[in-house]
Amino acid sequence: MRQFWGKLLFMHWAVDAELLRPLIPAQLSIDTFDGKAWIGVVPFTMWGIRASFLPPFPGTSTFHELNVRAYVHFDGVPGAWFFSLDAANKLAVWGARTFYYLPYFNAEMSLRQDENSITYHSERTDARGAPAQLDAAWTIGEPLAQARPGSLEFFLTERYCLYSYYREQLFRSRIFHQPWPLRSATLDAYQSTMIESLGIKEPKGDAVLHYAESIGVNIWPLRKIGAVARP
Repeated sequence: MRQFWGKLLFMHWAVDAELLRPLIPAQLSIDTFDGKAWIGVVPFTMWGIRASFLPPFPGTSTFHELNVRAYVHFDGVPGAWFFSLDAANKLAVWGARTFYYLPYFNAEMSLRQDENSITYHSERTDARGAPAQLDAAWTIGEPLAQARPGSLEFFLTERYCLYSYYREQLFRSRIFHQPWPLRSATLDAYQSTMIESLGIKEPKGDAVLHYAESIGVNIWPLRKIGAVARP
């Protein structure tokens, strides 16, 4: 698949890996930076979504999305593990659940921008998941240098595969994009139950923030990589 992601805010908090361990299959190792695991809440918008051999389909190729994620690796391959993904497009939710086995949920969502200020709202409407909402506002800052391997910025943002499971099997999908064009950001307002909806407490302290205006992404089909014990 080909798609574009933008108006994207990475919000990350350091947490103890033991807090996330019950939520992630045992076959996946939790990736850490300086001894800490990280959990992210990432609101953004998507557009130009299409199969690689087809043009975008009107009415289904642009919508907002919000994911809650952590970082893992399997056989030395680092990637992202998604606890939840909310989207304002029922067809996309169905497709991602059906073909990528990802925990997508329907939600009512909005994004408003006034110059360098963005206001984002999401409220889950899907009975398959626990109630969850996000209201956030942020100000876009200055461009940052490209993240270097070994840095926290690289660890949190440069992930080139995702993992999922279905019927006791573990899957991996490769992702390709250019390095993130990161900018600084300031969080002006934040109210959320996205992490709390997982059954764990919202992290304390300020989030580590990174903003990106847009990036093009290629996503490959899932590949089965082994059996898995469901968390």
